[in-house]
Amino acid sequence: MYDELTAVDIQKMQEEINYRVRELRPQLIEEVQTARAFGDLSENYEYKCAKQAKNRNDSRIRYLERMIRTAKVIEVKETADAVGLFDTVTVYNEMMKKEMIVRIVTTLRQDALKGLISKESPVGQALMGRRTGERVEVAVSPEMKYTLEIRKIEKGSDDESLDISSY
Repeated sequence: MYDELTAVDIQKMQEEINYRVRELRPQLIEEVQTARAFGDLSENYEYKCAKQAKNRNDSRIRYLERMIRTAKVIEVKETADAVGLFDTVTVYNEMMKKEMIVRIVTTLRQDALKGLISKESPVGQALMGRRTGERVEVAVSPEMKYTLEIRKIEKGSDDESLDISSY
């Protein structure tokens, strides 16, 4: 399955790759070499930590390169009064009797704790293309379903302020 990403997502990933290759990798290699000079590698905690940091960086670079290589670039289509990508949506969860504000984003930018919901998630799929006043059913699993009422839609755009996730 291909990840659907915008041109801005691809650009941000390429910027992160460039930073990690040109700036971070040389620092981490130097830290490994410095720690190696401390002596016995079997009991050298600094060396072990430096190697782990270098390996995490290399792993992240490979992950981002694979994402770019396999991504399907999508265009953000504006819909007049329906929920679309990057829109902020105020919904009322009837099961919890609570109002929530979520923003529909690409998978790469999702962060549920910040209210950034992937368009591929159950909530994102249920909301996409719907209008204010509609009630949608969100199926988390065959046994678990709940209803959301769309109360407000604020149009958004693919801006630079949305971070791509990193570990």
